[in-house]
Amino acid sequence: MPPHTLRTLLAPTAKRWINTLRSRLHRHLGLVVCRSGSSWKIQEHEQLARFLAHFDVDCVFDVGANAGQYADRLRQLGFQGLILSFEPNPELVARLQRKASRDAKWVVMPHALDSESRRIDFNIMRDSEFSSLLAPDHSQTDRFADPNSVAASIPIETRTVDQLFGELRAQYGFRRPFLKLDTQGHDAAVVAGAGQSLSNFVGLQSELAFTTLYLGAERYDRTLTGYEQLGFKLTALIPNNAGHFPDLNEIDCLMYNTRLSPDGVDPLHRTRERP
Repeated sequence: MPPHTLRTLLAPTAKRWINTLRSRLHRHLGLVVCRSGSSWKIQEHEQLARFLAHFDVDCVFDVGANAGQYADRLRQLGFQGLILSFEPNPELVARLQRKASRDAKWVVMPHALDSESRRIDFNIMRDSEFSSLLAPDHSQTDRFADPNSVAASIPIETRTVDQLFGELRAQYGFRRPFLKLDTQGHDAAVVAGAGQSLSNFVGLQSELAFTTLYLGAERYDRTLTGYEQLGFKLTALIPNNAGHFPDLNEIDCLMYNTRLSPDGVDPLHRTRERP
């Protein structure tokens, strides 16, 4: 039997063995094994799992859902609450709906969220993960010039979190939502469009751009300051991809709502002090 054929036959068995070993090491020793260069996945997993559990999150607004990568990670880390995935790309909406059809607590919303409701073109990039309401800007780096180039533009009507929040809460009955943003340079605008509804979110996760890739996109310092002024405090900074060494182009911020929990200890998890 040729060596390459033997490797092909043994690959599924080896993968199952490795996954079993990883599971046992984590369960019995608290050890996490990962491939070189993929430790960023562990950081988000641990930080996010702790946050969702501590703040008793029962619903995630997954804004800029793309093909459902974030929703998949939520389920992998054990989140069992409602996921509302917002995605305007019709091709990706169809893929999301097929995936969500197997999950009773995963709802696909075919909308782009914005600072206001308006008619505008949505830019679908050559790599769909770069798609945005904003136009690409390659002046700071040309590393992403090919994937972050417009393949098509489609007319859409945007909505806002504030417009949809009351209706969605009445329909699904969530109490402690979390706002996840991945809108390629447009996160701060989505937060602005949340208006008074923003005070109901126990926390948010958003991209911070050290290298802006879109015209009109905010840099990390302005975005972070804006969130802080709205009453959110930083819990963690976590990588959202393997990176492009030696440059740090972006990172995610994980923040909690101080208006619901001024001291960082959620009211649901407070313990009465002994006299």
